[in-house]
Amino acid sequence: MTGFLVVVIAIGFAVSYYYNSSAILYVAIAFAIGMNFYSYWFSDKQVLSMTNARPATKEEFFDFYTVTENLAITAGIPMPKLYVIIDPSPNAFSTGRDEKHAVVCATTGLLGIMTRPELEGVISHELSHIRNRDILLMTVAVVLAGFVAIIADIFLRISFWGGGMRGRSDDRGGGGMFLLVFSIVAIVLAPLAAKLIELAISRRREYLADASGALLTRYPEGLASALQKIGNSSPMQRPSHATAHLFIGDPFGPKPTDWIDKLFSTHPPIAERISALLGTTLVAGDN
Repeated sequence: MTGFLVVVIAIGFAVSYYYNSSAILYVAIAFAIGMNFYSYWFSDKQVLSMTNARPATKEEFFDFYTVTENLAITAGIPMPKLYVIIDPSPNAFSTGRDEKHAVVCATTGLLGIMTRPELEGVISHELSHIRNRDILLMTVAVVLAGFVAIIADIFLRISFWGGGMRGRSDDRGGGGMFLLVFSIVAIVLAPLAAKLIELAISRRREYLADASGALLTRYPEGLASALQKIGNSSPMQRPSHATAHLFIGDPFGPKPTDWIDKLFSTHPPIAERISALLGTTLVAGDN
């Protein structure tokens, strides 16, 4: 998360120079701290509300409950709360600020088509996110990315309607002009930088959760098969860019695999994740 804090502080510095007011920098830092605190405590409730998830009972979703319960015991973490999304597309995510306040959510489509080994693979992936504290990391990442974009947009609109140049009218030559241009460029590029950081974090943590989940079940083929089904399915009915990074598979469906699409993807390509999982089998067999 250091990258995000640097981006926020950079925006604060750029804007404070642009408007000749150091107070703006302090406000930016205060906002960064405040948004971190807010995302830590309330992001799970926001995510569940945004995805229209509802609690899953043991009576209605017995396999979902028992698989999660058994794997939570194996992982040595408390049983998370279970939620479901009424959607035919197979997918799942986890959220919550720590192991004691974690949630695992699955779509009805996933619970309907997965075999038990495949379901175990998916749940082990989500529990690994919980154990690795990816839930906290990614919820903070998405909140900060949104915060950076909103702040940059506000200052760009203010600058467009005038007033931004007045504070620096007497300092436009030499280094002053350079810093002024740098400030404008920083405000414009900061949201893109924040988003790329968020996406890079998301992709790396997906690989780690896949590997950790495979070690938890000792059967990476189950997760690999589940990923194949998820990759071959239709997008979710009401996907949201705000929560896409949380899901085990991209809720918008598979993306092209050229480098520019990979750079702006929330998830690594399914084929690459499956190859990495099956490689785990070879390593385990050699030991």
